[in-house]
Amino acid sequence: MTRLTLSLFIMRASVAAFFAVWAVEKLVKPESAVAIFDRFYGISGLPVTVAYAIGAIQLLLVLAFLVWARWRAITTGLLLAMHAVSTLSTWQQLAAPYEGGNHLFWAAVPTLAALIALFLLRDEDRFLTVG
Repeated sequence: MTRLTLSLFIMRASVAAFFAVWAVEKLVKPESAVAIFDRFYGISGLPVTVAYAIGAIQLLLVLAFLVWARWRAITTGLLLAMHAVSTLSTWQQLAAPYEGGNHLFWAAVPTLAALIALFLLRDEDRFLTVG
């Protein structure tokens, strides 16, 4: 194992943990997802059942991203696109980091950078994967 493969695995595992927290939240606190979709995406009245479905799909995507090398381009690309939309939807909070708790939104930026790096280096990222 090289330092690159170990580094990519650490990055992949930490990004997966980051997304797993958000996916599980949709399953244990779906009302939070409903409020987020309303505030940041302009989707009012999202049914709680849809929040559960989104959480379940995201969790499956995160698990596939974590372990299946064969689907790495697809899973990393989907997470990258999803996170890019999510990060861009918070541009007002990113533009005003010192108001309220807005500085916490900046955690999304290095996560986005990590996803870009993982996508670009996906062929090198094979440690602890199947397929």
